[in-house]
Amino acid sequence: MALPLQHLFENNRQWAEKITRNEPDFFENLARQQAPEYLWIGCSDSRVPANELINLLPGEVFVHRNVANLIVHSDLNCLSALQFGVDVLGVKHVIVTGHYGCGGVAAALDNKRVGLVDNWLRHIHDIKQKHDAKLFALDPAERLDRLCELNVIEQVLNACQTTVVQDAWLRGQELTVHGWVYRLTNGRLHDLSVSISSTEEALDRYRDALDALSR
Repeated sequence: MALPLQHLFENNRQWAEKITRNEPDFFENLARQQAPEYLWIGCSDSRVPANELINLLPGEVFVHRNVANLIVHSDLNCLSALQFGVDVLGVKHVIVTGHYGCGGVAAALDNKRVGLVDNWLRHIHDIKQKHDAKLFALDPAERLDRLCELNVIEQVLNACQTTVVQDAWLRGQELTVHGWVYRLTNGRLHDLSVSISSTEEALDRYRDALDALSR
């Protein structure tokens, strides 16, 4: 009897064999250590895979994903990934990446009920209310893209305000938090100019990024 999802096991076999042909020691070396420079905090959307978008191999990026790429101060799952990445792996860059057309952001923007996840998306509603004037000065077609961008900028600030990042900076650890957004229709990443490397520059960089969206 065939295994369930046999085609996925076949895909895996072909992938592993291709890697091994190109680099025979790849998996042996990979198993020995994990030393990525990057922690990617992104959306769970299946169209936004971290490694593929930045063309990095397994072992080169540590990844946490959730619906709408949120960093919530009570979410121990995200905070644990952040702490492990920063304190144990010693990543140098935390990259918060949203994407245009995000379904979670769209549901919040349109006040659409979709189920249990509505409670999680309450955080997007809060961002929408905070930036109400900026959003509703735009044409309806532009609002979703802008809220996706605003969400990333807010999550970058949230990351910078965690005890994990604050403590890393206090001890002089080299660490920068970045905000990016991905466009599904062309496969390109866009830097939102909100890269923050210290407590002192956090609010200024945050405000500058918001101002840049208004121009």
